[in-house]
Amino acid sequence: MADQKNGLMTWIDDRFPLSETYKYHMSEYWAPKNFNFWYYFGVLSFVMLILQLVTGIFLTMNYKPDGASAFTSVEYIMRDVDYGWLIRYMHSTGASFFFIVVYLHMFRGLMYGSYQKPRELIWVFGCLIYVALMAEAFMGYLLPWGQMSYWGAQVILSLFNTIPWIGPALTEWVRGDFIVSDITLNRFFAFHVIAVPLILVALVFLHIVALHHVGSNNPDGVEIKKNKNAEGIPLDGIPFHPYYTVKDTFGTGVFFIVFFAVVFFAPEMGGYFLEHANFIPADPLKTPEHIAPVWYFTPFYAMLRATPSMFGSAFPGVMVMGAAIVVLFFLPWIDRGKVRSIRYRSNAFKYNLFALVVAFIVLGYYGMQAPTDLGTFLSRLFTFVYFGYFVVLWVISKDEKTKPVPERVTH
Repeated sequence: MADQKNGLMTWIDDRFPLSETYKYHMSEYWAPKNFNFWYYFGVLSFVMLILQLVTGIFLTMNYKPDGASAFTSVEYIMRDVDYGWLIRYMHSTGASFFFIVVYLHMFRGLMYGSYQKPRELIWVFGCLIYVALMAEAFMGYLLPWGQMSYWGAQVILSLFNTIPWIGPALTEWVRGDFIVSDITLNRFFAFHVIAVPLILVALVFLHIVALHHVGSNNPDGVEIKKNKNAEGIPLDGIPFHPYYTVKDTFGTGVFFIVFFAVVFFAPEMGGYFLEHANFIPADPLKTPEHIAPVWYFTPFYAMLRATPSMFGSAFPGVMVMGAAIVVLFFLPWIDRGKVRSIRYRSNAFKYNLFALVVAFIVLGYYGMQAPTDLGTFLSRLFTFVYFGYFVVLWVISKDEKTKPVPERVTH
């Protein structure tokens, strides 16, 4: 049997680089031996992508992308399809958990400088994944055809109308109609189910290939390739498989305990994961009392809402909201520091990163609330803090006083 197995592998390897790929990305991919808790979230992001794709496939088997039937088909999935409620809640709750692990994954990159040379392209691919994920979530948000889905899409799509000269034509082209209608629902369904997932999978592939080409960063920010033994193996590296596959399997198990606890006992999470208004069929003649996007969009929505309009147009707010995302792409060149890890960087860097986190949380909170004078003031203040992070980082990173970085990774 061993001979037959070896013969089969030889036959495959002659036609497809299976063993070579396995060694390059798994058994002979040398990862730093000091990965900590924060390095779970990259793998968890990949796990959540697979979960969303699989549950989405099962949901499409009974969902009807039709204005007259969409809401009813979701109710049919919830009430009449065997375990349909579980699949739907895994998908809807999974969207929020997907963003949670992605935000924590990005925060780890900020802490340990995982965007610095030679990993700039990894960060850029990651930002593209983030933008594609936001597009995927927004298009999927319309599909239940509930009140908040309908009116939330109406508000967000109307922002395209603020773009000078091409705004009205662009808005009509995106919607496919003069209002959010059955046509909009159909095209959003096509993008949500086919186009954007293909883009996401392609970007994730490029992200991983780029990562494995230059090697993983670590909590010390030390390049393990600089210290190798006579066989060319990094002294501070261990094979990704079996060491980190076992570790990540354990972390994924713990994550799923938390995830399914939410799915079974609090899938709506008090209206933050699934809004109460979305359990009411879409009514174009009745506007909800307060319209706000899902929590993972609210920091940018708060920036949009807090930016003063110009000549009655919300275009300045759209520009600020877009700039808040675009600036992330330039982070590898904004940070001019020669030290990666927060462990060895200055207190100014730590305070600056802390301010960014506080700003993002406060903006996220006020983006979910009804507009008030205090909320608008704080949203404007923390919008300045958010952009101030990048300005301050540019200034302090050039001549930053840092601690000595060790030659080898620490434990």
